Amino acid sequence: MHYKDKHALANPEKNWVPRVVIFSGKAASSYSAAKKIIHLINDVATVINNDQRIDSRLKVVFIPDYSVSLAQKIIPATDLSEQISLAGTEASGTGNMKFVLNGALTIGTLDGANVEIREHVGPDNIFIFGNTIDQVKQIKQNYYYPRWYYENDTELKQVIDQIANGYFKPDSPNFYQDLTHSLLDGGDQYLLFADYRSYINTQEQVDHLYQDPLAWQAKVAQNICNMGFFSSDRTIKDYASQIWHINPIIL
Repeated sequence: MHYKDKHALANPEKNWVPRVVIFSGKAASSYSAAKKIIHLINDVATVINNDQRIDSRLKVVFIPDYSVSLAQKIIPATDLSEQISLAGTEASGTGNMKFVLNGALTIGTLDGANVEIREHVGPDNIFIFGNTIDQVKQIKQNYYYPRWYYENDTELKQVIDQIANGYFKPDSPNFYQDLTHSLLDGGDQYLLFADYRSYINTQEQVDHLYQDPLAWQAKVAQNICNMGFFSSDRTIKDYASQIWHINPIIL
């Protein structure tokens, strides 16, 4: 998001695809890092949304206290669903399925239900980025050094430096240094730096496709039509036959 902000300012003549980025969620009362990330999202939103140079090309919104009622409004309005957990770390939820069934394309890692969605909609109809589970294991076994990515990716370095130096919180410039420290010197637990460049490149593929409405809509149709496997009826039928070993009774 900040990457797009920076590039929009550096290249105002480029035909940028407008984006409204919506975050929503909650932080557990004891999860200080999650609370600080929510602070950061809101501070980034304040800077971007008040920068007239960006105009209408990028807006950022954080909706607090995510709930089913909010999901009923957000999900049908979504064009792109971001399912970006590190491969091998996400429990297989159903939120990503709801987005696809409502016409959103997915950008995500090969994690959780993304793997099954890819199998059913086809690899050409989903935007996959990042390291696989096996690659993640190999990276960690070979000693992951986040600073290498930081020092060798100028754009990533600028993003991290601006967060650390108070660009988004000038009244308290050191406020986010513990977050950046956890990435640079704390091991970057979720390999954000290792997946960063792949994520950026894949987002550029998203922009390219979105500028071709017919091609985008064709992929949306393929996604919706191939999501029958995730029907709750099919799931319950499989549970009944394969786990509970019971047969339906015709009334």
